[in-house]
Amino acid sequence: MNVRIEITYQTPKGNQTEFTSEEMRAEKALLLAEDLRKTGRISTIQFMDDFENRWNVKELSKQLEEIETEPHQITVTFDGSFDWKTQTSGLGCAIYYKQNEKSYRLRKNAHVDELASNNEAEYAACHLALQELEYMDVHHLPVTITGDSLVVIQQLKGEWACYKSELSKWADRIDDLISRMGITPEFNLVSRKKNKEADHLASQALEGTEVTSTKEIPNQSSGS
Repeated sequence: MNVRIEITYQTPKGNQTEFTSEEMRAEKALLLAEDLRKTGRISTIQFMDDFENRWNVKELSKQLEEIETEPHQITVTFDGSFDWKTQTSGLGCAIYYKQNEKSYRLRKNAHVDELASNNEAEYAACHLALQELEYMDVHHLPVTITGDSLVVIQQLKGEWACYKSELSKWADRIDDLISRMGITPEFNLVSRKKNKEADHLASQALEGTEVTSTKEIPNQSSGS
């Protein structure tokens, strides 16, 4: 969870001014806030996230305690494959996250018949991953979303326009999911070589092998 610190600074003569920090991890913000309090010059202090939710020190501390029991520090990888011969698609995603001080990996794939291109399969795979996050009740957290499709990543980042109606519909579905969950996505493009796990899951789906699994892992390490 990332926040900004907002403080009201007061001089010994009673003059006041307000400062807002850069965005940082909430844990770091709480430590800095405690240090600032020790100066005796801070009249008010609060924290604000990207959705303009505000907390005081006690409220943010409680929020972090609650987050620890829920999925957090989430990284998603996705990939979609399309077979022109059979006109079918394979979707794959892997989700890495922490919960109760332990690390987990969720793997999910799906075989789909109604798509018409590889780009559409890529979008559908991203949507599949976000659906899994919704089932996990993930909300109001930063999420790193990684794929190897230049078109999909650039369009979801808003860097490229989306002119094809079938892709635009998928982009809208993804935007709606993100908005509903209140998550802050960071879209990252990687090479296909670095997206092997999601690619393998998509290929397994095309071959008819269904995968749905969640397991604890020693360390949170996406793509391993």
